[in-house]
Amino acid sequence: MTIQLRQICLVAENLAPVIDDLTSILGINSCYVDPGVGVFGLENNLMAVGRNFLEVVAPTQPNTAGGRYLERRGGDGGYMVITQIDTFENQQILRQRALDNGVRIAHESQREGWNLCQLHPADMRAAFLELEYDSIEDFNGHWNPVGGDGWEDRVKQDVTEDFLGVELQGDNPLELAAHWASVTDCPIAEQAGHPCINFNNVTLRFVPVTDGRGPGLGGLDIKVSNREAILQQAHKRNCYVSDGRVDICGTRFYLKD
Repeated sequence: MTIQLRQICLVAENLAPVIDDLTSILGINSCYVDPGVGVFGLENNLMAVGRNFLEVVAPTQPNTAGGRYLERRGGDGGYMVITQIDTFENQQILRQRALDNGVRIAHESQREGWNLCQLHPADMRAAFLELEYDSIEDFNGHWNPVGGDGWEDRVKQDVTEDFLGVELQGDNPLELAAHWASVTDCPIAEQAGHPCINFNNVTLRFVPVTDGRGPGLGGLDIKVSNREAILQQAHKRNCYVSDGRVDICGTRFYLKD
């Protein structure tokens, strides 16, 4: 079984300034706006990060799931870990593993050639985990959340190249790691003294809560090819934390050469 991280979703109170910060600091391009999220009372924008994607959603009306999440976590931050599973059979196996681990399905959709299953963030104890199957079965190409094809010319990797890791925080990191490992059928490993699990292209690292915001998706490791350009823009936009980290949309971006 292969689990590929294809997309990270952040949630923000206001969409436009966050997209401006992300594209300017990380040197990435917007590639798609999905009008379909309007049914959830949201607006969004997706940006290409290598052959994968960074999405930001923002509520457009009161009492949305995204708005309630903003309230619970005290502002902008991480929202969803969105994965592509190699086969339909394996996606269904993981769906059943989630149910067997007491995880509710928050939303699912089945269309021709595309199956989506969102696992409830309260039951995943940190963030939504989304399991998607695309019948094209191409981890580097066709992806339904960005309209399938047509985004390829928006890929820009001279500043930011790709995702390397996801940092999930909780009150008991080892217990949180064990839960995600059980749902995803991945063994627990270790990274820099923290429990982790490895997907095909990224490492999920589980750390203690140190920011007072409770459990959640707190950070992302990104591979960069022009650290100085990122730091220069981060200084201008008051997002600089250190030469190895910038904070955007309530999320820690760790810069890895």
